[in-house]
Amino acid sequence: MNGVVVIDKPPGFTSHDVVNRVRRILGQRAVGHLGTLDPSATGVLPIVLGNLTRLAQFYTHSEKTYNGVIRFGFATDTYDADGEPTTRSQDVHLNCDEVRALGAQFQGIIEQTPPPFSAKKIAGVPAYKLARKHKEVVLKPVKVEIKEFEILETTANEATFRARVASGTYIRSVAHEMGQKLGCGAHLASLRRTAVAEFAIDDAHTLQELEAAMQQGSTESFALTMLVHPRKLVPQLPSVTATEESAALIRTGRAVNLPEMSRAPQVKVFYGQRELIAIATRIAGTLFHPSIVFPT
Repeated sequence: MNGVVVIDKPPGFTSHDVVNRVRRILGQRAVGHLGTLDPSATGVLPIVLGNLTRLAQFYTHSEKTYNGVIRFGFATDTYDADGEPTTRSQDVHLNCDEVRALGAQFQGIIEQTPPPFSAKKIAGVPAYKLARKHKEVVLKPVKVEIKEFEILETTANEATFRARVASGTYIRSVAHEMGQKLGCGAHLASLRRTAVAEFAIDDAHTLQELEAAMQQGSTESFALTMLVHPRKLVPQLPSVTATEESAALIRTGRAVNLPEMSRAPQVKVFYGQRELIAIATRIAGTLFHPSIVFPT
């Protein structure tokens, strides 16, 4: 089976756990994901199946959107609710306007230090492996882009937010640094990813729904009801439908003329409405060469 299914990741699962679960449900080995989500977080985790795993290269810098809650009063070693407290607990009474003004400081291109419990590598070793062994973890600040960061409401010690960020941004670090600036400590209490690139939470299915659909229907009905329509994938590239003759040439890696695509530098090539057969790159004029071919 080839395609993309959007999973609503449950809490407590790593992204790799979800990939393994989907492998078992669908009974196929070629399964991957488009962007790691922390185990405690929930929400959008796009899963690529079969030959479409080769599309992952188009999603390495995808924009992401989150909703979540920051709890003020103490910090943790993981910067989220799964960690051990690293500061003494304090009673806090947040002022919503003050927290909103503080949140505004995190918008734009900023320098951010990744959490010690992260996949960032130190001398080739993931930081979280060192942190678990209680070894010193020193990570350098990196530039990230936070396109939107809005505090929606506050209670005495919690702030609910919405964020839209570029790839590589750690929301946990935002929570931790906000606690530092307020002098009371803070950590990420909960996080839900609502979008990755073109994939939104409204497109997502639970693992239970995926399993039920696989058991109850045919492969064709499963594809129609559970998989993202192939023409919605990689929306920055225009789509073109190949003739039977052109499709045969493209499948063997040969260049073809696509007269209707004279301006596009790269296109998605379909045979029929749903079968993505290639990503083709313009050589000159209307002549395109298939740079990625998706075997049937």
